[in-house]
Amino acid sequence: MDCYSENYNYSNTILRKNNVNDILSLKKKGEKIAVLSAYDYCTSVICDKAGVDILLVGDSAGMVMLGYERTATVGLEEMLVFCKGVSMGTKRAMVVADLPFGSYQPGTGAALENAIRFIKVGCDAVKLEGGSELVDTIKALVAVGIPVMGHIGLKPQTASLWEGYKVQAKTKDSSMKLIAEARALEQAGVFSIVLEMVTSEVAKIISKNLSIAVIGIGSGSDCDGQILVLHDILGVYENIRPKFAKRYADLSDSIFRAVTGYRTDVKSGKFPEDQNVFHMDPNEYRELQRELEKDS
Repeated sequence: MDCYSENYNYSNTILRKNNVNDILSLKKKGEKIAVLSAYDYCTSVICDKAGVDILLVGDSAGMVMLGYERTATVGLEEMLVFCKGVSMGTKRAMVVADLPFGSYQPGTGAALENAIRFIKVGCDAVKLEGGSELVDTIKALVAVGIPVMGHIGLKPQTASLWEGYKVQAKTKDSSMKLIAEARALEQAGVFSIVLEMVTSEVAKIISKNLSIAVIGIGSGSDCDGQILVLHDILGVYENIRPKFAKRYADLSDSIFRAVTGYRTDVKSGKFPEDQNVFHMDPNEYRELQRELEKDS
């Protein structure tokens, strides 16, 4: 019996999706919140079975799944496809959709229209990058019943346009600004905030002083939960190897060896073997041969 079945009886129980109250209750109980980014049906089934609390369909899908150089390139329709796949594979974890760059910046109307599309494909919440400038948008989304996750600190959608990928909140002034942004998002109604590449000291302050769930990525162990990209922890995505990501497997090498073995077997004629082949009934085959002989 795997760990998920033991803890949650996944196979024999009708599971209920995690909702906002479930996530907030984990913080109240002092239980860490496990979050992963996933992009397709097959991997979401595995993550859900393993007991992950939240699956974020991150706009990092543009880089990991489509080969784009940065997250801002991925489009709305592409993200909807990824989100639908993850939603189809998830029975228990909350599914959060990363609203792609350009889908909410034009204003509240665009944000509402696009967020509703993600809810309709099965997502349970949406995530937006930004601080106080998004307060009105967040309030509008929450007002119509759409849960919102915020994202401050390093903001990948626009970081490359400004200062690049740098650790945030390293000075008193920048720390005070980030703390104010976190409070503004909480007051606007977000149920959770992702803190990306924030100094651990400031991440701890924010986590301790907010009632919402604070999820860290490269922001230390004092956050209420942690998020990493699934392909990073599996060792599949080789293009970027962030310091904050821990590898739990090296599937890139395993997949390469498997594919190489397959190619070798095909070239040599070793695959398929008889166990991989379907056969006619011997009597039917003899009848077929007789029929073909008549026509020859």
